[in-house]
Amino acid sequence: MSIKRIEKFRREIGLFLAPVLSILIYIAPLDLPRDAHIVFSIMVFCIIFWLTEVVPLSITALLGVSIAVVFGVVGVKDAFLSLGHPVILLFIGSFLIAQAMTKHGLDRRFALNLLSKDFFLKSPIRLIAGFSIISFLLSMWVSNTATTAMLLPLILGIIHMFKNKGIGETGKFATFVLLSVAYAASIGGATTLIGTPTNLIGAGFLKDEGYDVDFLSWFLLAAPITFFSYLFMLLYIKFHIRNFNIDYKKIKSLIKEEKKKLPRISIAERNTIFVFLLAAFLWTLPGLANLLGNKELYKFLKTHIPEAIVALIAGILLFLLPSKKGEGTLTAKDLKELDWDTILLFGGGIALGKLIIKTGLAEYIGKHVAGIISPEFIVLFIFILVISMVFLTEISSNTATVLTFAPILIGILKQLNVEIFYPVFGIIIAASFAFMLPIATPPNAIIYGSRYVPISRMVKVGFFMNIIGSIIITIFVLIYMK
Repeated sequence: MSIKRIEKFRREIGLFLAPVLSILIYIAPLDLPRDAHIVFSIMVFCIIFWLTEVVPLSITALLGVSIAVVFGVVGVKDAFLSLGHPVILLFIGSFLIAQAMTKHGLDRRFALNLLSKDFFLKSPIRLIAGFSIISFLLSMWVSNTATTAMLLPLILGIIHMFKNKGIGETGKFATFVLLSVAYAASIGGATTLIGTPTNLIGAGFLKDEGYDVDFLSWFLLAAPITFFSYLFMLLYIKFHIRNFNIDYKKIKSLIKEEKKKLPRISIAERNTIFVFLLAAFLWTLPGLANLLGNKELYKFLKTHIPEAIVALIAGILLFLLPSKKGEGTLTAKDLKELDWDTILLFGGGIALGKLIIKTGLAEYIGKHVAGIISPEFIVLFIFILVISMVFLTEISSNTATVLTFAPILIGILKQLNVEIFYPVFGIIIAASFAFMLPIATPPNAIIYGSRYVPISRMVKVGFFMNIIGSIIITIFVLIYMK
């Protein structure tokens, strides 16, 4: 059966496989307590539904928890406590800040102002660096999807200009500039705690295990990994476009024309800048206090203004601060446009994760996996974990994958008596490093839709980035562990 045919009947395959496999797991003679056996069956059901996208990912998560309630594994009140998890508030607040940036064109203003600098216009690799640096930086705060979609028209304008002038291998340049933006968006998103949903989900699991990582600590750990990954990407691209030349004056003229179209900075944009800077300052303040050794101030800040409350207050301010039209910087309409699927997916997914741990399923899987792993091969084990996560998220939702496997990994690490934090941190970062396929991430899908990126080229470059990214993540995880 062809891949296209499988894709066409993916939903039907999921509807058939999920109940069949979950029933087989349920009737299998496993040495498991009743509740853990039921949760194992539910987990398999949810994985199949997530892979085949029978229903929206969030609905699958909520369905899984609901089945656990029906079978008496957990009470309804305890089952859905995760919908009030502090990370949910952090999701909502950070999504609102990103929404304001996109709505009022602040992201586009930032991009054009940076691209208009002469440094980025004097060579092909500098131009690619200009676009990809914008993507890398913006996706730390705005969704990687919005970042890529915003930059795409600017890139296509330059590509069309090159084609009209008959400059060199325009097709090759077009492919690499588009790939650089998509990859930089995925890499950049892993850098900050709010950059991508998987970071927040992973932080939630770590918090439940007693590791309360703050905004600055996450950044200081992730930034070296994402910086070197980005740098290797640029070096790889530089080698492949070394013979391509560009017309500096024409590009400068095009960027200047686009910049002229920008209206004067609005009150709404000023409000967004103020709220963003305030939130960024309050997010980093506890980490700064900790770095300076002021433990009392650190505890006070973490207790009274945790990241979730900062995000929520920042989001509320955007509704309170008036814009030029006499309404808030954000309105009720913007609230409706939030990514509620991801928010509900986290709420339901974290509940499933807790059931996997609470019922002893994670410990059961951990014991069986730990039994075949020698402590001498822990380096190889971590690399396998990282690269498995990278390639698994090529074909499945990175959010759903982290929700499913983070609790199991925690169980395995406990059985191996290995420090939990850094290996789990590594797989969370790895969940953002899928570069090979259009279906792997929204940025990949967006640039593939431009028709300037052949699938063969994306697979080739993406495979290189997958391997390099996995190696870099593993190296830093091992350094941090020591």
